[in-house]
Amino acid sequence: MRAQQGEIRLPQTPVLSVTAVVAVGAGGAPDLPVIGWRWDGIDTIRTSPESPAINLPELWADEEFESYPGTYRVTYSHGSAEVPADVVAVVARMALRTLTSPTMAGGVTGETIGPYSYRTDGSGVGTAVTLTDDDRRMLELAGYRRKAGTTMARWR
Repeated sequence: MRAQQGEIRLPQTPVLSVTAVVAVGAGGAPDLPVIGWRWDGIDTIRTSPESPAINLPELWADEEFESYPGTYRVTYSHGSAEVPADVVAVVARMALRTLTSPTMAGGVTGETIGPYSYRTDGSGVGTAVTLTDDDRRMLELAGYRRKAGTTMARWR
């Protein structure tokens, strides 16, 4: 992840905890744990520009700007502790459609066996588990699809 003006935005939310922040080295420099970072409790980590590095070899200290270009590896946990009810409802609908499908072959609308024949409405997809447009709409309305986002760019 890239830091923008000393801030790292965590993309997966809700963030439950942040356990480590590591500066990724470039050009052969080793990855270094960042000491001076703070998590705001929501989705942003602030790094200290003066993060101390104990016993950093002189070669890396002299070239620190090029060796550590602001890329970080963050270890954190995210997500809901329980599966939300609307997600359970959509998954249950998908499973029910699959289990009650009249045929194993998707797209089959009728079948004849001897004198017996029957027809379906043709909307069944066989054993394929898929999201319908209604399922997608339900998840969108519940807020599980990001519609827009922003990012910050800097000119060097």
